[in-house]
Formats: sequence, C-alpha cells, structure tokens
Amino acid sequence: MDVTVKLAVVYYSATGHVADIARELAETAAKAGAEVRLRRVAELAPPEVVAAQPAWAARAAATADIPLAAVEDVVWADAVLMGSPTRFGNVAAQLKQFLDTLGPAWKKGELADKVYSAFTSTGSPHGGNESTLLALMQSFHHFGGIVVAPGFTHPDKFADGNPYGTAHHDAGGTAPVGDLTRNAARVQADRVVRLARALASAAL
Repeated sequence: MDVTVKLAVVYYSATGHVADIARELAETAAKAGAEVRLRRVAELAPPEVVAAQPAWAARAAATADIPLAAVEDVVWADAVLMGSPTRFGNVAAQLKQFLDTLGPAWKKGELADKVYSAFTSTGSPHGGNESTLLALMQSFHHFGGIVVAPGFTHPDKFADGNPYGTAHHDAGGTAPVGDLTRNAARVQADRVVRLARALASAAL
C-alpha cells in the first residue's frame, strides 16, 4: 500500500539561508509524494532591532506569507525536518523557544515514533554547523523520535561532507545557498520521506 507521508518543515531564519534550505526540503518532499507543511517559528527580536538590519528585515518581509509553526504541526506530522542558524554552536533562541512549547505534547507521548532530521546554516565552514545539528538531535532523542540523518549515503553527501544533516556556510553573509547545499538537502528530504513511508507502511 502506498502511504502518503505527512511532513512538517519547521525552521527559524534570520537572513534567509535557513529559509532557502527549508523551501528546498519542502519542495523535494512534495515531489516525493509527501503532504508538506512549511512553517516558520515566531521572531523574538523587537521589530526595531530587525528593521535596523537590512538583511534581517528583507528576510522577514520575504517570508511573511509562511504560516507560523504551531505544536499541532509537529503532532500532525509523520516526519519533521527542523532547521536553525547556529548561535555559538547551538540552536537559535527562536527555535529553542518553539521547542520549549512542545512540552505538553511530549508529556502525552505525541512526539514519539516520528522521523526527525535537522538542517542549519553558519557563517563559516566550521562555525558550529555540526554541533547545532547534534544539539537538535538531543531534543529528537528526548521526544522518542527516530533520527534519520542523511549520512554518507549518496555522492552529493560526500561532496558536502556532512553526514548529520544539511548545512550551509554563508561566508559571513556573502554566499547564497547554492547547488552543493541544495543537492544535499534533496538527498536528506528524499531519505526522510522514504524511511517515514516505510515505517508508516510497516505499522499498517
């Protein structure tokens, strides 16, 4: 039986790089037959702080049409792709705040037995991308989730060199998301959908 996977892509993005990866993941998952919800988490910074930084303000305007993430989006999903820029090698406060709202759903067991995977963007090649992905995985383990990393399972993952998830480095804000990152994101999304479908089929 062909199972339609319900997939949520939940992210925070300050200057647009994580948002670009999120869109690539969502589009690839939809092409693979998943029902997709693309969701951004709420901004915590004051509007005047955002407005004072052109790249930040431009990203906010460009993604204003994307619905805000809700706990229900994660509960609904069979698979969750979650993304954050790195903040000193860790998850941005905006996404962490959203994670903290999942407590009641976690307590009821509503976050368990789903597929989870992570993505990020950093300012430099070794600016915390792997530690941010691993930090997100800690939450996934607490949920009782099934962590599906892309691993080195495809030539495009050997090319980008990160087995933990998709990670872009923007060279201090000067490098847009290019083919290297997009190809890696496609591998990740396809793998997440395929394995989530297999798990759902086995449960029938």
